[in-house]
Amino acid sequence: MSKTATTHASPWKRSSIARLAGIVALAVGAIAAQRMANSAEPATRIPPPAQDEKATANHSETALFAGGCFWGVQGVFEHVRGVQQVAAGYTGGAADTAQYETVSEGNTGHAESVQITYDPTQITYGRLLQIFFSVAHNPTELNYQGPDHGTQYRSAVFPLNAGQRRVAQAYIAQIGRAQVFSAPVVTRVENATGFYPAENYHQNFLALHPDYPYIEINDLPKIADLKRMFPDIYRGDPVLFKTAAR
Repeated sequence: MSKTATTHASPWKRSSIARLAGIVALAVGAIAAQRMANSAEPATRIPPPAQDEKATANHSETALFAGGCFWGVQGVFEHVRGVQQVAAGYTGGAADTAQYETVSEGNTGHAESVQITYDPTQITYGRLLQIFFSVAHNPTELNYQGPDHGTQYRSAVFPLNAGQRRVAQAYIAQIGRAQVFSAPVVTRVENATGFYPAENYHQNFLALHPDYPYIEINDLPKIADLKRMFPDIYRGDPVLFKTAAR
């Protein structure tokens, strides 16, 4: 349409165009809202572990989990009381391939993971596993989480001692028997071969970029679920990972 024709369009035509634009905007908004509702991994209420780590006088222990994109998993555990620090990183492959661009190719053996430092006198390893399985990710998705696909997004637990291995294996068997999920749990218990912190720009990503579309759609609902399902251990102010200068 020419500039002149556009300028001299009738009032009826201009109102019709405006009405059509409004309808399109409403439709786009509805589709976006539906995508947001469908993209977030749903939380699932599961029983606490029947077997947990033994009481200890230590005030610092470490857990290592992988459950899809580390932005959301790190963000969830940063809001848990008793957690002292959560680092996003890579586990399962070699040191020389522990870079984001290389890991994203999906053939390094690495999984995007989180290293959780916690006080076992305040929160137990089994309780961390309960949050991991119920809120932080969906343990029934094999080599993917939501929109992210590849072995680097697999569901895995990396025990750091024999006690953690017993608790993890027993809990996976327990929730499998309880059939609380609509599909089998595919979480693997793997040997911990090392943890390599991710690049600084990945650390605390949820806390620093809550308006980022991926975070809004996939991860902020997890924080809301944590607050709703675990109010006794939810903390409003996240404990942030202190990045090192590079």
